[in-house]
Amino acid sequence: MDRNNIIGLILIFIIFGGSFYLMKPSEAEIKLEQARQDSIAMAKNGVIVNKDTSSQTVVLDSAALAQPFGAAKVAQEELITLENDILKIDLTSKGGKVKNVLLKGETNFDGSALNILEGDNNKFGFIFKAAGENINTNDLVFSVVNKTANTATLRLNYKDNQYIEYVYNLTNGHNLALNVNAVGIQNLVDVQQKTIVIDWEATLLQKEQNIKSEREKSSIFFKESNGDIDYLSESSDDEEKIDENKIDWIAFKQHFFSSIFSSKQQFENTNLVTRLATQDGVVKTYKATAELAFNAQANNHYEFNYFFGPNKYKTLKAENQSYEKIINMGWGPMGWINRFLTVPLFDWLDGYALSYGIVILLLTLLLKGAMFPLTRKSYLSMAKMRVLKPQLDAIKEKVGDDNPMLLQQEQMKLYKQAGVNPLGGCLPMLLQMPFTLAFFFFFPNLYELRGESFLWMKDLSTYDSFITFSPIMGIGHISLMCVLMTLVTLLTTWYNNATSGATSGMGNQMKYIGYIMPLLFFFMLNSFPAGLNYYYFLGAVFTLLTQFIIRQSINDDKILAKLEENKKNPKVKKKSSFQARMEEMMRQQQAAQQNKNK
Repeated sequence: MDRNNIIGLILIFIIFGGSFYLMKPSEAEIKLEQARQDSIAMAKNGVIVNKDTSSQTVVLDSAALAQPFGAAKVAQEELITLENDILKIDLTSKGGKVKNVLLKGETNFDGSALNILEGDNNKFGFIFKAAGENINTNDLVFSVVNKTANTATLRLNYKDNQYIEYVYNLTNGHNLALNVNAVGIQNLVDVQQKTIVIDWEATLLQKEQNIKSEREKSSIFFKESNGDIDYLSESSDDEEKIDENKIDWIAFKQHFFSSIFSSKQQFENTNLVTRLATQDGVVKTYKATAELAFNAQANNHYEFNYFFGPNKYKTLKAENQSYEKIINMGWGPMGWINRFLTVPLFDWLDGYALSYGIVILLLTLLLKGAMFPLTRKSYLSMAKMRVLKPQLDAIKEKVGDDNPMLLQQEQMKLYKQAGVNPLGGCLPMLLQMPFTLAFFFFFPNLYELRGESFLWMKDLSTYDSFITFSPIMGIGHISLMCVLMTLVTLLTTWYNNATSGATSGMGNQMKYIGYIMPLLFFFMLNSFPAGLNYYYFLGAVFTLLTQFIIRQSINDDKILAKLEENKKNPKVKKKSSFQARMEEMMRQQQAAQQNKNK
């Protein structure tokens, strides 16, 4: 290649490079082309975008209007705020649903504002087929027809005489009424359609310090048409299809707060789903779908109501909808004790505006005082067993261990002569057990304790982390109140063993169990609410004091003298039903043993 060819090639490259540089489109031209491509894409969906420099409006052509709710697919979202003294509710035109519910005067464990429902974590809509297309109103944009401080009307238009309208009304309390008018929609759906599906989904975010406990006390509750209240599993993923009974209301319950959705027209073929969350800061996800009766020959009207508020027994009960039953008060006798005794007593004490630490103290005193006669009877019975122990040992030495049946008969004979019921010390304690267990459900679910401090405990509704450290086998803190409760319980066990001769007759194994059980309970209760451990601590202290006082008032010599007198008194020889059953059982066992030896 000669010099002229090289020069020619260089000139050609210069010309091409200059052309690309001089002909490069400007930024405005690039944006214009992008807008043109977007317009082409929207036109394929039946939407034509006509833009001018003044209004930037969106204009729909006839093809778009022919599609069900075509305009609602591209409209802009708008927020509407309703507010009263308790709630601040943000509605969104996107889906016409509740977007955010702020409960005034409440905060999360970290001090941030408490929202019962939050942003896009809440979905709500009707699902149906219109003009051959699947419609979910949650994904469509409503237009705002009217709004005031407490009311709002949002409309999803198909045509002027065909629309779905949501009318919200916020009352002075915790309730948000929602009336739905489906006008002319029956002309879009199949004439054979008898129901319309409603879908409600929510993701609940962490509000309490102990998210593990929060997850274990959160689930979907529902009320069936027959009045029964049921719920999905609180400890695992769960799903339930209710097709035999209609449903009055559905509650998305979190530990201390709930969103409850009720309908004047009952839900049918309801399907409920709960899923435990694995990501940090998320408690659970809920999903509820149900069918509502739909008239394909006329306009349809539905009346709903939201309740947004705390799981406070008195507040929920005031709604007269059985909402209070979403609070777990325990099963059987424990539930009855809490509902009919503990709650009224607690509310009465709470009316004096005392610190909740003092309220728990007074509540413990009142209940322990009411149980004192049973407690004294129990200790008196144990004292009788204690003074009879030398005679029982003598019987055992005389009969020996080779004939346990005869040994039992001789012991029962002594009990009958002395007028002693060997179970007299256990029965009064068993009668007190339901009250002890009832508080195991009452305090962890007591909303009033949330955020309330006492002494070093910053929040009585959760554990007091006196010492924190890197988790070891899932334990990352030590609760001081739980430690104190355990120590007092161990001290009580030691005192019982030291002063009760009857206990020594049970052998060393029973003594050791008395020491092991409080230690096991420590690991179980370490992460439980400080209010519960505080109650158990007070109960242990009062139990120790009661035992000491009763023990000082009982004279073993007088009791023994009374029992010896009973042996001479024929009136006390009448058998108790327990003794009669025991003797009959022993006779049957002895007869069976004799038949076996033949």
